[in-house]
Amino acid sequence: MTHDPNQSVPSESELSQEEIDEMIREFDSESNFRQTVGPIAILITVASVTLSLFHLYTAGFGLLNEVMHRTVHLAFVMGLVFLVFPRKRANPTPALWGTSLIFFAFYLYLIFDLFNNLPSSTEAYVFTAAMFGLAVLTLPIDGRTRDPGKVGLRDWLFAALGAATSAYLVVFFRDVFIVNVGDPRPQEYMMGLVTILIVLEATRRTMGPTLAYIGAACILYAMFGPYMPGILAHRGYGIDRIINHLYVGTEGIYGVAVGVVATYVFHFVLFGILAQMSGLGQLFIDLATVVAGRHSGGSAKVSVVSSGFFGMISGSPIANTVTTGAFTIPLMKKMGFSGRFAGAVEASASCGGQVTPPIMGASAFVMTEMLGVPYNEIILIAIIPAAFHYLAILLMVHLESKRLRLAGMESDKIPRMAAILKRSWHLLVPLGVMVTLLLMQYTPFLAAFWGILLTIAVSYTPLVAHALGDRNMDLNTVLTPKKLVIGFEDGAKFALAIGAACACVGFLLGITTLTGLGFKFSAAVVQLAYDVAAIVISFDFTGLLAEKSVALFFGLVFVAIACILMGAGIPTTPTYIILASIAAPALTEFGVPLIATHFFVFYFGVLADVTPPVALAAYAAAGLSRASPMQTGVTAFRLSMGKALVPFMFIYAPSLLFVDFSPVEFVGALLSGILAIVALSAAYIGFFGSDLKRYEKVVLTIAGLILISTNWIAMLIGTLMVLAVLWPAYKGRHNHANAAV
Repeated sequence: MTHDPNQSVPSESELSQEEIDEMIREFDSESNFRQTVGPIAILITVASVTLSLFHLYTAGFGLLNEVMHRTVHLAFVMGLVFLVFPRKRANPTPALWGTSLIFFAFYLYLIFDLFNNLPSSTEAYVFTAAMFGLAVLTLPIDGRTRDPGKVGLRDWLFAALGAATSAYLVVFFRDVFIVNVGDPRPQEYMMGLVTILIVLEATRRTMGPTLAYIGAACILYAMFGPYMPGILAHRGYGIDRIINHLYVGTEGIYGVAVGVVATYVFHFVLFGILAQMSGLGQLFIDLATVVAGRHSGGSAKVSVVSSGFFGMISGSPIANTVTTGAFTIPLMKKMGFSGRFAGAVEASASCGGQVTPPIMGASAFVMTEMLGVPYNEIILIAIIPAAFHYLAILLMVHLESKRLRLAGMESDKIPRMAAILKRSWHLLVPLGVMVTLLLMQYTPFLAAFWGILLTIAVSYTPLVAHALGDRNMDLNTVLTPKKLVIGFEDGAKFALAIGAACACVGFLLGITTLTGLGFKFSAAVVQLAYDVAAIVISFDFTGLLAEKSVALFFGLVFVAIACILMGAGIPTTPTYIILASIAAPALTEFGVPLIATHFFVFYFGVLADVTPPVALAAYAAAGLSRASPMQTGVTAFRLSMGKALVPFMFIYAPSLLFVDFSPVEFVGALLSGILAIVALSAAYIGFFGSDLKRYEKVVLTIAGLILISTNWIAMLIGTLMVLAVLWPAYKGRHNHANAAV
């Protein structure tokens, strides 16, 4: 039986939807929701839908004032986190106990330090005793007897406190922010300490301990400033001053990170959920199949193109990997690609969605807020770097396909474009309207508001068509009231983890402004870069190397390494916020444009998702391809080399970001970048018309790295090296083909 080209591409995944959802929960901590039933499930649904409706209403009809909007948002988030997310394990491991004891000791120190700063009173003693009990409850004492998926008493307590600490600021807004501003009352200090503990516990539960460690370390750094070595030393601050800075105002917990989630990110997460439910994800796969399916290695190219499309509406690389990979990875393996390569292609392409306009994940909205650059400009700036990323992946897929002599997909598996558009044209309307509004400089949340409403409205198109006699449209994609409730609930749930993480990032942002940490880190990086540059120049007998250019190169390398290490196991948005606050300023010391420094740390933060040893997107793809996770991660990292090269390119040639634009520099950097990607792709695959020898791969690798430079002599040398290797290899293929004829 042949496939009807008028129908959507069938899924060839061996996994059911339940298995796909389970895999997403396993690898994506942001999606690891409890499976609740009964009254608890109803409560979570009501609270989640209420949160979604609150954001939808404020997006269309006006936000609350800055502090009020953020506190309302975080009250819901912290109240829901402990009900929606289970504790990690039923049987605590020694590592979990060790982590819990470290945080327990940290909490005790803060509790008794604040007690010493509070006026002596019965309330202070009662509060301290209560806080001690709360700290004890953070230990996994009953882990061996309680189901981690069950909402226990401690979960209810943490949820109530999480909601209450932010709700307190809403209820007593006038007293806290107007009457007593600058002179908090004892109860504000108490609520602030509870908030710190709750935020750290929420972050541990949703993201693991890494980000929580960073948040705790920042507080300790603020307290022990006089004991810090060298340039990191500062005057030091008491816990009362730290709580006042982090809890009361917009410098810390309720700062820019939570503000971006509450005003931008939430709306696009909700739009992405509803768009997928309406069938937009399947439309992207169908369109990608038409565009790339017929060519050599068609299934892998479909994976790249569909992941790029899908990534535009999905902020999660892991969810993107599993959702599209469930279809594309089995196809790639069936066509002849190894499981390792198939999984790596999907993971690398899926992570590209974070840097692909128009949505680019949550980090782009944070960038808009931190830089004060309109979002429509961010979209335009991101086009060339994103194109380089996908060019590199597609080229390596093409070369691997040619090396393995793989054909395209069978024609009966490729739907017709006319049939796709006839069936699903309406799904493109919300996305088109939303992008148009963004380009017209309307606020992102207003664009998302209309995108959400139009998604709901156009989802009823199949129902109308069915009533008029057209039976070809899928009625399952209609967003009925029941499905809307599910969509609004899922939209809120998927925003919880990033909300908790950004609240924790507020610790770092607040401590950075309080202590000047960003400037200190920048000074340390700059000094280290110049020290290394001095050593390198001492071995330069030609006199061609300039100290500043060498120091810039090593500064970029150090910041890139910091980005990858920081991004290991931490979502892209918190990683970007942290690095943009403490690492990006280091690059501005070398004269790099500010927006280029932010894009640099942004790209390397995204790269962490495919960088072993914590390459979560690659590990999720390995689960689908049944390949070695580590080997898949290494391959995905190499396939993502375009994403690793691009940041260096636009640092040396800001014209690629349309910054300090020069047509000559832009064209030269564009051509040089394309040639560098060709050289490195051929070197990695080991094929360009014919198999490449080992020394040819080495020459191509060196040439590709040289071509990153904007120096015309370096570009000429690199070009000649590439042509010297690839032209004979390409001619060798033709000579071999002619001889065979």
